[in-house]
Amino acid sequence: MNSPSQIRHKVKVGNIIIGGGAPVVVQSMTNTDTADIAKTIQQVNELATAGSEIVRITVNNEEAAAAVPHIAEKVNVPLVGDFHYNGHTLLANFPDMAKALAKYRINPGNVGFGEKHDPQFRQMIEAAIKYDKPVRIGVNWGSLDQTIATKLMDENTTGKPSEEIMREAMIISALTSAAKAEEIGLSKNMIIISCKISRVPDLVAVYRDLAKRCDYALHLGLTEAGMGIKGIAATTAALTPLLMEGIGDTIRASLTPAPGESRNKEVELCQDILQALGLRSFNPQVSACPGCGRTTSTFFQTLAEKIQNYLKSNMPIWQKKYPGVENLNVAVMGCIVNGPGESKHADIGISLPGTGESPAAPVFIDGKKALTLRGEKIAEEFQQLVEQYVERRFG
Repeated sequence: MNSPSQIRHKVKVGNIIIGGGAPVVVQSMTNTDTADIAKTIQQVNELATAGSEIVRITVNNEEAAAAVPHIAEKVNVPLVGDFHYNGHTLLANFPDMAKALAKYRINPGNVGFGEKHDPQFRQMIEAAIKYDKPVRIGVNWGSLDQTIATKLMDENTTGKPSEEIMREAMIISALTSAAKAEEIGLSKNMIIISCKISRVPDLVAVYRDLAKRCDYALHLGLTEAGMGIKGIAATTAALTPLLMEGIGDTIRASLTPAPGESRNKEVELCQDILQALGLRSFNPQVSACPGCGRTTSTFFQTLAEKIQNYLKSNMPIWQKKYPGVENLNVAVMGCIVNGPGESKHADIGISLPGTGESPAAPVFIDGKKALTLRGEKIAEEFQQLVEQYVERRFG
């Protein structure tokens, strides 16, 4: 039996490595009409700038397929083609699209039905072999191969809950499809597997079982996490135990954006989860006091926000100039209770005055009090100190 935390097969997607002991990869997906070349290029580049290392795009019709090569020319991130129902035809009829994509995503439940399923699946795998492209075999709870599900339900003589049977059907669908792909000629290090569900307990159970039964690289993510805080909570709850157990080589947070909201939030969430778990570092960490009756003033909240935005806006520049700056730890605290102590534990920290306290803000650098700031420009002065610290330590 395989160990969940074992090193899995390494898969190269463009210039990105998934599995094989590589850091967990963050990916996202556009919600533009792929046929709209300009809008899709814009969103792909926005997602890449936010930190998405792979971006998936929908390839659902001839117009979208024809647009793919033009999009690929204008972006600097590997593109994954998301195919359902007609992928075999599009890959055959649009060779430039098949070449431009870095990976194909195939859903076994939506490849074809009845007698068409196997031949159309074969066509897609043969295209991947021809153009030397890896494939994600992505099984979804909502579009599961009903032949497999029905067969397992009929064979269920032990009274297992239907949820357990459906989870098993997903795993069998994924592993059977991967085995077929290998039989056709696709090597194991060109296959990634996912089994995505919308319920957190089911997702955790499926991936724990799947990880024991194969050594393919695994993609994690809820099918539909939801909107706002609900989606953030569900994604974090689902991914955290699996990642802590060493399960998962690439992740996505399938958040539903509010109208007009940036798609980048799902990228930022994935980064925050990986950074909180100590698996990767993307941005300097800002430890900020939540506030209480001792800090009725919003001054420290405003300062914390200013510092966070300042660091975020400077990171693209700093990362090019200062290797390792993403590991910086900054503390912005709100009163004398925990302020000095938390600031001492940060690389650089400031302890702001709470209600009724002396209007002074001691600054701690590398665990020692360095100076005290006063007046109306504490935020600007502290930002200057942070920049000086970055230059000195990482320059």
